[in-house]
Amino acid sequence: MTSVRQFQVTFDCADPERVARFWCEVLGYVVPPPPPGFATWGDFNRTLPPERQGSAFACVDPTGVGPRLFFQRVPEGKVVKNRVHLDVRVGTGLVGDERLAALEAECARLVELGAERVRLLPADGYNESTIVMRDIEGNEFDLD
Repeated sequence: MTSVRQFQVTFDCADPERVARFWCEVLGYVVPPPPPGFATWGDFNRTLPPERQGSAFACVDPTGVGPRLFFQRVPEGKVVKNRVHLDVRVGTGLVGDERLAALEAECARLVELGAERVRLLPADGYNESTIVMRDIEGNEFDLD
């Protein structure tokens, strides 16, 4: 029997620190401390070769339960729909108008952070309502 393994979710992006800090706000994650011997991530970053400066950033669940999120700079922009996306679970256990109100409230908060609302997928008898969104670099995610 295979044991459960830890995993991280990796995002390709243009500005790793900016996108990481956005997701910290969305999920309540935090930036981990810099490596030993460095007071800040900026101090560490300045020790890297110029082409590697600002090329990666990460954030973690402060409770240690959720996966680490890793953001890496890539030269190309996003072109097509994500094959994998995050579902931000804000309506778990809620149905109908109560669920929709929770989704809309979180949507409004995230739009203030720079996210974009794409569309509402209304309840259809099989699935409850979901709001499709994009993060600050256009990566799709759902408020579920």
